[in-house]
Amino acid sequence: MYTIGIEEEYFVYDAKTRRALRRADKKFLNAIKKSLGDRVTTEMLQSQIEVMTSPCETMAEARAQLSELRGTLGKAARTRKLGIAAMGTFPLAFWPEQRVTDKERYDTIMDDLQMIGHRNMLCGMHVHVAVSNLDSRIDLIMRLTPYLPLMLALSTSSPFWQGHLTGLSGYRLAAYDEMPRTGLPELFRTNADYDDYVAALVGAGIIPDASYIWWAIRPSLRNPTVELRVADSCTRIEDALAIAALFRCLVRALDRNRGINAGFDRVGRAITVENKWHAQRSGIAARFIEPFSRAPITITAWLGQVRALIADDIEALGCGPEIDHLDRIITGGTSADRQTAIFNEAKSAGRRRLTAIGDVIDWVGAATLAPARTGLGASASQAASGLPLAARGTYKAPQF
Repeated sequence: MYTIGIEEEYFVYDAKTRRALRRADKKFLNAIKKSLGDRVTTEMLQSQIEVMTSPCETMAEARAQLSELRGTLGKAARTRKLGIAAMGTFPLAFWPEQRVTDKERYDTIMDDLQMIGHRNMLCGMHVHVAVSNLDSRIDLIMRLTPYLPLMLALSTSSPFWQGHLTGLSGYRLAAYDEMPRTGLPELFRTNADYDDYVAALVGAGIIPDASYIWWAIRPSLRNPTVELRVADSCTRIEDALAIAALFRCLVRALDRNRGINAGFDRVGRAITVENKWHAQRSGIAARFIEPFSRAPITITAWLGQVRALIADDIEALGCGPEIDHLDRIITGGTSADRQTAIFNEAKSAGRRRLTAIGDVIDWVGAATLAPARTGLGASASQAASGLPLAARGTYKAPQF
């Protein structure tokens, strides 16, 4: 119960020019498909790639698989003089240059979204946590919604957009929310409410199925999971694992106690919308509003409250080391904080803007492929699970 699967989207870039690819490198794609099989897939734009773990019983398994996935991509990229970047937006990706991956689904989306689809130069991390009662997922999502800004703030890695520093820590969702059926989920309380909504859209021919609902958290159509989608793609693997563990523990805590956040209402949702904006704007430096007491709260205090709430779940799921890393994110800064500091330091030293951006990309590329600091290696994880990674089930990739 509460198995976890993690999907990460990355940018692929030319290691010499540091610009996002316009066309996918076929030899690179063939190499990674040969090594990783169905655990890697193309994304809507040819400058992006996505990987996914199989369902993991422990965070050690998740760490081992993410390490393997990132390492395999990095090795293949180097042979083609490419780079891999885990970040929400890529500083030198320009939307008029991007080419859509040849796939019928993407053609349909592009026909609907037009320019907005071409501007989708965005990479996120998606976390699946399995629950036993699928009929409880909509109620669970409603009660998890207040924590979305917290997890967004901790993950921010998108301060750049098309060659410019935006002034936001998490620009990704500012761009993503141009699209329909994004942002916070509607305040539905039952599966029947959600099913009526989906049926209306499908019946009107607006969407083919529920996979075209791209909320920041949603019930997965293809898996028995609740799917977190609010987080930026995390540059550092330890940050990704920490945020995934936080979500996993929250799912377990709220699933076990249906009274937690049962009073979440329209005012609470409106406050959460405001909190989401402040997370995008300022990341971990944001000043939030506690959705129930309506009192101002810092991220340190908020995380402290959440850790007290999920203490039993942290222990039961063995997530202590990952949850402890959240404190290091707050004290040391997010990827967005580091990117901004590198850029400003370079500018202060008299370096040109594009050169300063190159320094940022070099740091992100290196940090993306840096080995995980702790945890089981891939071979040890296989032994712990009792099955080789290739033999274990894989979460089916959610459809963009």
